[in-house]
Amino acid sequence: MSVIPMKSLLESGVHFGHRTHKWDPAMKPYIFTERNGIHIIDLQKTVKALEEAYNLVRDTVAENGTVLFVGTKRQAQETIQTEAERCSMPYVTQRWLGGMLTNWRTIRGRVNELEKMERMRDKGDFERITKKEALIMTREIERLDILLGGIRQLARLPNLLFVVDVRREVTAIHEANLLKIPVVALVDTNCDPRDIDYVIPSNDDAIRAIKLLVAKMADAVLEGKAMRKDMEEETVMPAEVAIEGAEEVELTDEELLGAATLAKISSQRRPVVGEEEFLAEEGAVEAAVEDSLDVSEGAWEDEEEESVEEETVEEETVEEEIVEEETVEEEIADEEPGFSDNGNGSLNVEDGEGEE
Repeated sequence: MSVIPMKSLLESGVHFGHRTHKWDPAMKPYIFTERNGIHIIDLQKTVKALEEAYNLVRDTVAENGTVLFVGTKRQAQETIQTEAERCSMPYVTQRWLGGMLTNWRTIRGRVNELEKMERMRDKGDFERITKKEALIMTREIERLDILLGGIRQLARLPNLLFVVDVRREVTAIHEANLLKIPVVALVDTNCDPRDIDYVIPSNDDAIRAIKLLVAKMADAVLEGKAMRKDMEEETVMPAEVAIEGAEEVELTDEELLGAATLAKISSQRRPVVGEEEFLAEEGAVEAAVEDSLDVSEGAWEDEEEESVEEETVEEETVEEEIVEEETVEEEIADEEPGFSDNGNGSLNVEDGEGEE
C-alpha cells in the first residue's frame, strides 16, 4: 500500500509541471508526457520516491534525529509552519540567512541573544532604560523572532533537510551539501535535481499539492517519535527482572582451564588423602592434643600439692624449733641461783644452799 493513494495525488494536482520551454533536462527521467505545452510528471515514480522519503524521515526521527523544514515561498510558508509545529520540528519560512548551517555557532548566538532580550522584557527591565533604547530592543526582538523564531528549539545541526522549491532554496541546499546533510525536496520540472539526495518529483507551486506532501512528511515525523518512545520503553527494564531472566551458566574446570592445563596440574599435585583417612588422622591429632593437655594439667596439680606440703612441713619445723628453744630457756632459768641486792653493795644468794 502506497503512502499516498494515486487518486489523492491526481486530485491535488501533484502531476502538473511547468511549461515545456522552462524545463530542466535533468528532470527528463521523471516526466511522463507533454500535454498542452505543459510537462506531466510520472506519478508512479512520485509514489516510490514518497515511500522512500517517508521511511527515511521516520527512521531518522526514531534514531533521535531532527528534520528541518524549509519553505520560504509564499505558497508554502503557512503550510510549513503549521505542519512543523504540529510535529514539533524546527522550520524556516522567512529569508534563509546565509551561514544558517555553515556558521551555526553565530546563528545560535543570535538565538540566545533573542531569548535574553525577551527575558529582560518580561521581567520589566525595559522600564529602567530610556524609551528610545526600549524601542530599539523591541524592534530587534521582533526582527529576530521573524527570522529565527522557527529554529529556537534547534540546539544542534539538523540531521535532515526537507525543502519545498529547490530553485528558491539553493543557498540552504548548498550549505547542506557542504556539511553532508541529506536533503529531501519537492522537485518540479523546472529544477535541477542533481544536488538533491532524495528527489520527490511533484508540483511545488500548487497549495493543495504542497499541503498534501508536507503533511505526509509531518506524519512520518510523528510516527518516528512513536517508534522511538516504544524502543525506549522496551530497553528500560527493571534490574530485578533482568536478573531473574538471566540464566546462570556453570562452566566446568575443563571448559575454563582446558584439558592440557588440568593434566599438568594433576601431574604436579601431591596425592590427596582419602576422606576417611583424613578424618581418622584428624581425630588422632585431636586426641593427642587433649591427652597432652590432660597430662600438663595433672603435672601442674601435682606440683601445686608438693609445694603446699613443703610449705606445711617447713612451718611445722619452725614451730617445733621455737617451742624447744622456749623449753630450754625455762629449764636454764630454773637451774641458775638467784641473786639479790642487799643495799650495801654485796649480793645475797637467795638459794637455800647460800644461806648455809
